[in-house]
Amino acid sequence: MPYTLAELNRMDQADFTAALGATFEATPNIATATWFYRPFTSLDHLHQTMIACVQALSPSEQLALICAHPDLGSRVAMADASVKEQAGAGLDQLSAARYEQFQRLNQAYRTRFGFPFIIAVKHHTPETILKAFETRLQNSDSTERSQALTQIAQIARFRLEAWVSELNI
Repeated sequence: MPYTLAELNRMDQADFTAALGATFEATPNIATATWFYRPFTSLDHLHQTMIACVQALSPSEQLALICAHPDLGSRVAMADASVKEQAGAGLDQLSAARYEQFQRLNQAYRTRFGFPFIIAVKHHTPETILKAFETRLQNSDSTERSQALTQIAQIARFRLEAWVSELNI
């Protein structure tokens, strides 16, 4: 990486999926489905097509996508992109007390909604993430499921911006 749009547009489905399969956490089938809509004329076009593929998933498939995301601040194995994103927000260097606070909120959120709390951590700090936890724990189930998908779309956008260049189309 990075890839140009021209390179992505020329790839066969297997290579395209290998290149962009990690855009959505543990859900490479979104990249596989997106491949059919080539050629992409811009990064925005690629991203919007991927989001349309997410929206076309069944509710249970969308829930599986949401559940594929790791808890914030956890110390479990996760995708390389998630490790880098969480480290960028300082979540890999939490104090013991702060780590415990994240774990408590992760559990409260999972208990309340049945899936992990998801936020596009780029441009966030542990403090702003904790504030978002507290605010979003007050949401309805449907609002929070929608919010999770919105945050996943933002995470995908950040990943694509890092991995795809619009130059040399």
